[in-house]
Amino acid sequence: MRISVAGNKVRPCRKALSRPRGFTLLELLVVVSIIAIASAGVSFALRDSAQTQVEREAQRLAALLESARAQSRLRGVTVVWRNTATGFRFDGLPPKTLPEQWLNPATTAGAPVALELGPEPIIPAQSITLRSTVQSDVAWRVATDGLRPFSVQTANAIPPGTTP
Repeated sequence: MRISVAGNKVRPCRKALSRPRGFTLLELLVVVSIIAIASAGVSFALRDSAQTQVEREAQRLAALLESARAQSRLRGVTVVWRNTATGFRFDGLPPKTLPEQWLNPATTAGAPVALELGPEPIIPAQSITLRSTVQSDVAWRVATDGLRPFSVQTANAIPPGTTP
């Protein structure tokens, strides 16, 4: 066992000096490139599916229907939601009050083609089923019992082409 005394210098071994320390720039660039390629692959794998897009449209429609229902009660006029070829419209409200297009053009709404939203506080029980033209088995239902707000429910048990 060596003892270090003041004034003594410890000489480093030659092997310790010849050993490289750290990484080279090339090694770091390779690792960063691998991480970039892996994260790009993950982002492509996590793209929105038809299921997610139709669910998002259903949640948006439920919020729009509730907004139209509130405006109907506030103004004291009947507001009717109508399905159109390019989207939908709210009859009874001033133009451009609420959006009139789907966010995803592959979204379609099934029967009924009209929903009456008020002005009475209690409306008839109503529902509308949204589907994707890309994947026909994906469906979500926006429904109300007439007293509670519109809510989004899964409708995958409903066969395509039938009404709820």
